[in-house]
Amino acid sequence: MALHIVANRPDPALLRLPWATCLEEWDDRYVVPLPRGLSRHIVRIVRLGERTYAIKETVADIAFKEYHLLRDLNRLGLPAVRPQGVVTGRVDPEGNELPAALLTEHLRFSLPYRSLFAHGLAADNVPSLIDALVVLLVRLHLEGFFWGDVSLSNVLFRRNAGGFAAYLVDAETGELRGSLSQQMRGYDLTIATENVFAELLDLQASGSLDEHAEALEVAGSIEERYAALWGELTDVEEFSADEMWRIEQRIERLNDLGFDVDELDIVTDLGGDQVRIQPKVVELGHHRRELQALTGLNVEDGQARRLLNDIASFTAHHDLGREDRTLVANRWLIDVWEPITAMIPADLRGKLPPAEFFHEVLVHRWYLSEQAGHEVNIRDTARDYVEHVLPHRPDEVVTAPADVRDSP
Repeated sequence: MALHIVANRPDPALLRLPWATCLEEWDDRYVVPLPRGLSRHIVRIVRLGERTYAIKETVADIAFKEYHLLRDLNRLGLPAVRPQGVVTGRVDPEGNELPAALLTEHLRFSLPYRSLFAHGLAADNVPSLIDALVVLLVRLHLEGFFWGDVSLSNVLFRRNAGGFAAYLVDAETGELRGSLSQQMRGYDLTIATENVFAELLDLQASGSLDEHAEALEVAGSIEERYAALWGELTDVEEFSADEMWRIEQRIERLNDLGFDVDELDIVTDLGGDQVRIQPKVVELGHHRRELQALTGLNVEDGQARRLLNDIASFTAHHDLGREDRTLVANRWLIDVWEPITAMIPADLRGKLPPAEFFHEVLVHRWYLSEQAGHEVNIRDTARDYVEHVLPHRPDEVVTAPADVRDSP
């Protein structure tokens, strides 16, 4: 049987991997020490040159289904890992058929939930994980994606200005439809509640989560959090014609949640006395897009909101309110962002992405200023953070060992 590789970004180095060997037997010549979540399949993470892949063994039909589904989700701009290819036709030296393999691009600075707790995540942070999972689920449902296996295990998390952003990592049970019924959304919510409850209990049993954390209460809050966000994004709102300001108010509320309104359905009655509005198309990333337009920085939405607030403070401090906002943002980049992020030592750059480092420095400045009784300079704060805090944070990006090459 001939080896067959279907890839959307062909990488010749893939041919040099030991496809005639079970993935479970791949050794350190190929596998890099990046944390992996729980999976019903064998999964390994490999580094080829500058690219890092997650490789999962599965049945060929399922691999192709997930590959195409992940491509569709990426085209829709939804937070999911990027599929890279499917490998079929694998046989071992004795001629025995081996499973197909699905390749996805490893998501930098992302961690499975178990690794977050292994790195010291406290019980107080669990609601932030649940919020990230809920936002992901709502976004998927808005686009007509039925997940079928919602769980913390099927998600990768990135830090997001003290909170988290969630990315879909396992889509093999999913379906992409034109829209979802309330029953299908309800099924996903039931599965989410049951799975998260079991995962939190497992963390408590292993000692990774405080045994006094209310696992049932946290898991039970998923439906409530989901309903609140879904309602804000989709509910019909009615008001009199002399309350048109409520249209702008609804849009501002959605912007505060990080969503842009791309389409709004506005209907008036025959007399024009009553107005009915309903968001038709909403998209997360309001602050992210605004920051990117101003500075070119591409970060998570919560991080973008924090950086925009710092630009606003910089504008007020230097009395630049009458200046062109793009020019002010460029000055902030040169005077603040670049000098602060350049202070990250080369050997500590795997700790946090630059935007999260900047957020942490801002939080650290608040603590130092409170202790000092006056505002501490941000550069002095960054130096203190790099010296006393950053070295003790766990690495969240692990590079390949020096002897790993494109081919052994």
